[in-house]
Amino acid sequence: MRPVFAQFLANRYQEIKAEHPGKGRRYWHLRALYEFLASNPTTPRDSELIASPPESVMNTLTEDDDPCDVILSDVIGGIILRTDFTDDEAWKLFTDKLEGTENENSGVGQNTADMGSSSAEASASMEATHADVHDGDDSSDDSEDEAEQKLIKTINPIQSEERAMFQNISNLRALRLFNDVDIRPAPSVPDGSKRISPPNPLVDFAGWQEIYTGVTLWIYDTQSNTDHSARLVSAEGDIYGTATGDSWRAQVSHIPHLQLDMTYENMKINFGGMDRWDYSERKRNLAEAILEP
Repeated sequence: MRPVFAQFLANRYQEIKAEHPGKGRRYWHLRALYEFLASNPTTPRDSELIASPPESVMNTLTEDDDPCDVILSDVIGGIILRTDFTDDEAWKLFTDKLEGTENENSGVGQNTADMGSSSAEASASMEATHADVHDGDDSSDDSEDEAEQKLIKTINPIQSEERAMFQNISNLRALRLFNDVDIRPAPSVPDGSKRISPPNPLVDFAGWQEIYTGVTLWIYDTQSNTDHSARLVSAEGDIYGTATGDSWRAQVSHIPHLQLDMTYENMKINFGGMDRWDYSERKRNLAEAILEP
């Protein structure tokens, strides 16, 4: 966590929790971030000498539970979140293709001698994991398979209230539910360009950019029903003018290898410095970012 934000969070966290009981860690951190941005914050340059709070304080800020923690407890890579529920047959075809590709890649990884050690290790655990989201006590299932960390996990909400929560959600909303918020200095403004106006925290707000850390997010949406692709969500902007929450589409057959490379090889998607992200999704994110969390 950026030290200047951690210090602000340490000063406000308990009060925010009391003002918004029952919400969860990610929501409380997000509330603190928006208070920070509204407080005429220290600039990135002036914040360089600010130290993080003591470890004991940081533990207090990060140890609270969050409603989505249980979904992520066995994920080491990413999740594919179903947000369209109009075509169960298309969803089954998508997950079948995902599982088939995972199984193929796992076999290749185990039998290819010149594959890097980290990739080989990842391929051994590249196993399809499909989770239906529902209420209930699963504590009695203590099998080793349940404890294994998964590279990719699909999330398929079952109950009507859960489907209503995830139906057609934006990339930003998914990030805020499943990732942890932080800030970083906004990318440098290119020569001859101006800062965005009005400012937006997903791009540049007082020199800061709202970013997220955590599992990789893939979004299965209405378009996925017909083209078998999913949105890959960016947790931070790329070049100046791009935004946290930007996305592009990948075919289901490419998802396992992309996830493996992002998880174990630290691969980044940047289009060689070009802005080729989906503008319609960016526009939706930018509009949501200025609303109350």
